[in-house]
Amino acid sequence: MKVGKMLFVRIDFKNGEDEVSEKVAIDSAAYLKQLSEERYLTAGVFGDMTTEIIDGAMIVFEAENLAEAQAISDADPVIQSGLYHYELKQWHVMIASAEK
Repeated sequence: MKVGKMLFVRIDFKNGEDEVSEKVAIDSAAYLKQLSEERYLTAGVFGDMTTEIIDGAMIVFEAENLAEAQAISDADPVIQSGLYHYELKQWHVMIASAEK
């Protein structure tokens, strides 16, 4: 993590029963991949991967401040599609394991 950056946790929740289209999923993955090349970011989904039923996601990422974190989140195609909404929290890491 870069000096001066804050960590944020974004948890995505489904707005209904509609599934994300393949295009939106691909666009969202590409958006997050591009962000991960610029800043710390880790992301994953909640659900049963054997059935591919996804009911949410969590993303941890760096941002300068809350406004930037919201802008990053709002620009994600999965949020823009209206199928998901999110909750965003600043995360203060207190304990981290050493790299092994």
